[in-house]
Amino acid sequence: MEKVRQLIEQPINELGYILDDVSLIKESGNLFLRVVIDKNGLVDIEDCIKVSHAINPILDKEDPVKETYVLDVCSKEKGE
Repeated sequence: MEKVRQLIEQPINELGYILDDVSLIKESGNLFLRVVIDKNGLVDIEDCIKVSHAINPILDKEDPVKETYVLDVCSKEKGE
């Protein structure tokens, strides 16, 4: 996950967010690349969508996770 963190941390920071955690989790038979973000104030769904749109092309291009996964950008509260 260090490679993923290196790829996405700067773009996330440039949008004004903090990358709190990156993990690969299997739930209900699906693999999730969970990216937990934080910021000053409340992180809402629009924030998660904004970050998802920014990092998805980077992850698609660099392909750091070889398995098929679902990108899940969420707030720190969900990730705790």
